[in-house]
Amino acid sequence: MPVTVVRFNLVEPGATRAALGARYRAAVEMAAYADERGISTVQTEEHHGVENNWLPAPFVFAGAVFGATRRIAVTVSAVIGPLHDPLRLAEEIAVLDLVSGGRLVTVAGIGYRPEEYAQFDVDWKRRGRLQDEVLETLLRAWTGEPFTYRGRTVRVTPRPATEPHPLLLVGGSSKAAARRAARLGLPFFPSAHLPELEAYYKERLVEYGTEGWTMMPAAETPLLHVAEDPDRAWAEYGGHFLHEARTYASWQSAGIRSAVRSGATTVDELRAEGVYRIVTPDECVALGLDNYVLHPLAGGMPVDEGWRGLRLFAERVLPRLDG
Repeated sequence: MPVTVVRFNLVEPGATRAALGARYRAAVEMAAYADERGISTVQTEEHHGVENNWLPAPFVFAGAVFGATRRIAVTVSAVIGPLHDPLRLAEEIAVLDLVSGGRLVTVAGIGYRPEEYAQFDVDWKRRGRLQDEVLETLLRAWTGEPFTYRGRTVRVTPRPATEPHPLLLVGGSSKAAARRAARLGLPFFPSAHLPELEAYYKERLVEYGTEGWTMMPAAETPLLHVAEDPDRAWAEYGGHFLHEARTYASWQSAGIRSAVRSGATTVDELRAEGVYRIVTPDECVALGLDNYVLHPLAGGMPVDEGWRGLRLFAERVLPRLDG
């Protein structure tokens, strides 16, 4: 059975407060529907100070999803570790782990936007060292035992439910990220299909004498929307996908490798590129993917159209993916 994911970043350029509130509530309702239908995962993410209202608080959103669901996992991919107080982050994840019964998956990255570091007055040049401190603190805090933190003795309670700790992966596309994961014995989540980096991570596991595994994105993991008439949907809604693609492209330097990287500048280019795809239910089944990632509210997609796409997937695609 493929992994099925519904992705939310709650983008809506120029949204009124009422419209944005409706979008957030719709996303939680969509997550509940996805849970009822047997979709595997809700995926969300973190960005700050973005004009188009990109979600800045993924753990708050995750809590709302957990309150509305019973089975579905929530993956935060990724939390920008150095922007968070490590002790508070440990507490928040522990509480969400308890509330959800272990359904939270956290991917910790260091981000790639200096503007976000400036907003929180965090030194961009120290991001690697800060990430080390965050990850080391989380692992110590979740033991429930006292430990030394910045020269003082602290203790974080409550302990999370999951043993030995909530699922925590190190994300990134650099050797430094792979080394960090291996040194701490944490699983590694490359930001794109990077088999050479996976090999490097495995070598470092041997060097450090630790154990770990890789959650590797597939070589092809398109962001999907399901529609009865893809030509009409591209004509009416392609601009929403393009907005998101252009936003991502404006953030990513040449050294950043991402599974959703796009060079398109027009809707036609975006459609031809294949990073974002609008497909019929039959075409969706025929893709034969290991991971189906639905993006029902991409780039400010109207909520009604997002619901149409999600229902088409759940009712006419998902039952045909079993086995």
